Amino acid sequence: MNLGMEAIPHNWHEQIINLLAERIVVVDRDGIILYINEAYCEFLGTTVEKAINRPVQDVIENSRMHIVAQTGKKELAAIHPINGSEMIANRYPLIVDGEIVGALGTVMFRSPAEWRMYKSKIQNLVEELKYYKTKVEKELKSKYHFHDLIGDSTTFAAVKKLAERISASNSSVLLIGESGTGKELFAHAIHNNSLRASLPFVAINCASIPEHLLESELFGYDDGAFTGAKKGGKKGQFEIANNGSLFLDEIGDMPLSMQSKLLRVLQEKEVQRVGGQKSIPVDVRIIAATHRDLEKMVEEGRFRQDLYYRLNVIKIEIPPLRKRKEDIPLISMTLLKKMEGKFFRKGIELSSEVKQRLMQHSWPGNIRELENVLERAINVLDGKTIEVYHLPLYLRDQEFVSNHVNETNTIMNNPTERNSLPISPLKETLAKVEKEAILNALVVTNGNKLDAAKLLEIGKTSFYEKFKLYDIK
Repeated sequence: MNLGMEAIPHNWHEQIINLLAERIVVVDRDGIILYINEAYCEFLGTTVEKAINRPVQDVIENSRMHIVAQTGKKELAAIHPINGSEMIANRYPLIVDGEIVGALGTVMFRSPAEWRMYKSKIQNLVEELKYYKTKVEKELKSKYHFHDLIGDSTTFAAVKKLAERISASNSSVLLIGESGTGKELFAHAIHNNSLRASLPFVAINCASIPEHLLESELFGYDDGAFTGAKKGGKKGQFEIANNGSLFLDEIGDMPLSMQSKLLRVLQEKEVQRVGGQKSIPVDVRIIAATHRDLEKMVEEGRFRQDLYYRLNVIKIEIPPLRKRKEDIPLISMTLLKKMEGKFFRKGIELSSEVKQRLMQHSWPGNIRELENVLERAINVLDGKTIEVYHLPLYLRDQEFVSNHVNETNTIMNNPTERNSLPISPLKETLAKVEKEAILNALVVTNGNKLDAAKLLEIGKTSFYEKFKLYDIK
């Protein structure tokens, strides 16, 4: 230690002491001041020359430095009355070769106001930390319960009952259903009804994350794993979901290269971060979901058979809205109640004609499409009852289509009128139907072209070509 101090030029010592502690005093065993810096003297209203070699209690009002030099007991964050105010001081005994030789004193805060200012700054940081901690904890909690899954139809009630029954298990669950049927709501409800309910629920959409980022997102990465990697590394979703549930949405869109890595984690119950060497044990219940036909994908070699069997322990098929139309009125009223708060409205109802029109529609976008239709209707609603003219054009045109079909059936049953049937070239008819399908998909997806293409199950390039071809604005 002495060697280290000797290496520092003597004229640096004073500046170093002032930087380490703004106000400092050193006394010997008898309480005589051996050293006091200018900052402390300015605070006391004296000079270094006047203070040195004097008893500390004569220079510093209410000082206890001489007592600490005698007792050898340190006093930390002690309130020290001085000059009609109070400062906060630290006092330390100085011990050399096991013997008390003096004491060191520093002033932390010159006044309670200064202490309150620092305390306020720290308190703000603590509150900010609490806020973000609470926010993260909320994001890791499931939001929905089984009572949030609306429907009394026989098919839906059976599916809901099965999901409730298997909730307590730790086995993997595979949710199959079209887009918009509520697969994520089922995943939340299963977790909330399980023994893991108080533990993390982490949801990740396999289709929305680029392939080159999916591995690090799922399994995390170590420090320096790649350019731009966060210092200290980052936990993956498996680690974050440890002891809880991990919801893998759109599992059918996961690349084959990632499927093998996921299978290894499910089999070994451990993850290895990108760029890491250590295996980290994880205990996670997997709930996967897809709108794709995984069995067909397995046959075509686009989905690993061993992963499919690993996920398909408990398979739950959620029926589309068109197969449980009797639930549409109840679901509609539930959605309207939810939207009333959003739009600051109350008592919104559906006319009997609107209910009939909703029941007639095939709902390719399922509950998500129904919610969009109702939200659109509320936006253009003046009173409290949604009428047919508040609905999107494609739902209003259903009456024309229905009447046209009835007229066609009448003509077909009357041989003398068959020749009067209007016939268009097949190419023109197909073009009209295709354009109508694109328009309907855009309504369902609120104008999102990528989602519309996915809903129509056609490629992005093909969708944009048809978009230009039919001059859709």
